Amino acid sequence: MEKELIFEPYHINGLELCNRMVMAPMTRSRSANPENVATALTALYYQQRASAGLIVAEGIFISKEAVGVINVPGIYSKTQIDAWKLTTDAVHQHEGKIFAQLWHTGAFSHPDFHEGKKPLAPSYVNPLQQVFTPEGFKPTEEPQAMSTEDIKRTIDDFKHAAINAFEAGFDGVELHGANGYLLQQFFSKNSNHRTDEYGGSVENRARILFDILDELKEVVDLNRVGVRLNPSLNGIMGILVDDETIALYDYIVTKLNSYGLAYLHLIEPFTDVSSISEAVQEVAKHYRKIYEGTIIINRAFNKETAEKVLQDGDADLVSFGVPFIANPDLVERFKKNAPLNQPDQSTFYTPGELGYTDYPALNK
Repeated sequence: MEKELIFEPYHINGLELCNRMVMAPMTRSRSANPENVATALTALYYQQRASAGLIVAEGIFISKEAVGVINVPGIYSKTQIDAWKLTTDAVHQHEGKIFAQLWHTGAFSHPDFHEGKKPLAPSYVNPLQQVFTPEGFKPTEEPQAMSTEDIKRTIDDFKHAAINAFEAGFDGVELHGANGYLLQQFFSKNSNHRTDEYGGSVENRARILFDILDELKEVVDLNRVGVRLNPSLNGIMGILVDDETIALYDYIVTKLNSYGLAYLHLIEPFTDVSSISEAVQEVAKHYRKIYEGTIIINRAFNKETAEKVLQDGDADLVSFGVPFIANPDLVERFKKNAPLNQPDQSTFYTPGELGYTDYPALNK
């Protein structure tokens, strides 16, 4: 019988992972407290899932300006840094590895989060989404186009958030460049109408990512930094595929080769893009030919499809989202081919332990 690669160890620049299963970053909105800190319940949640080869923690806001969803933890204050130490210690006690995903929502926000001011984004483009505010869901509004000074400050916020994450005990950080948030808003022509050095050409629209990485390399080791991209996102979160989408992501991924990153975290298409010639149809297969480092692939994988993408050599690691929500012992269940708990979607974003830390393990 062919060896199952999914359970084999893997090394990321000297960081040893016990298997090739990654827990994907997922917003859980459990930081319902005045300072938006991770809590002891957060620590328990991640500790329960520490058998994953790598955990990428939920998106963590890099600054107050980055906020776009309620009850999400931040990592821009000392109180938040200290609070995250509970989680990183809990994961490490169980010999797990955990990265922090650094997040700025950009236009996917609301003035309610910013004392009535418009959220910052690349251009004056309303993504036309629903945002979960303290007063319930509200439609997004036209954001404030960022000045060059705003961009430089945001780059600095990413740098300090990375420093803070390592101080909090995280093994690394992931830059959230996917799913229609700030960085992808810069990448996409329909959300970036700028005419300065951060708009127009492929190189200019990608510039902010590399400016962040260039700042990060001055203060942290880039072999502990990952980047998440969603190259074929279309018709969701205000992002559209266009005639330069493939050229832009090919440029980004090619240039990332020179940075010596921990990994590139890619997402297969969220929707059917088979009729769109400007979209990458098979993301892992396409970028395996371009990227020379570690690739994590994500999007509705099960054990069998994950094993296949690993055996085919199109990715080195596979990340799982919802299955890890309902199955803290997902690794063990896959090893034993045991049935999986079914997730309760009504508790994905609600405060408290219900639907968070109360899913039973096999031995329970």
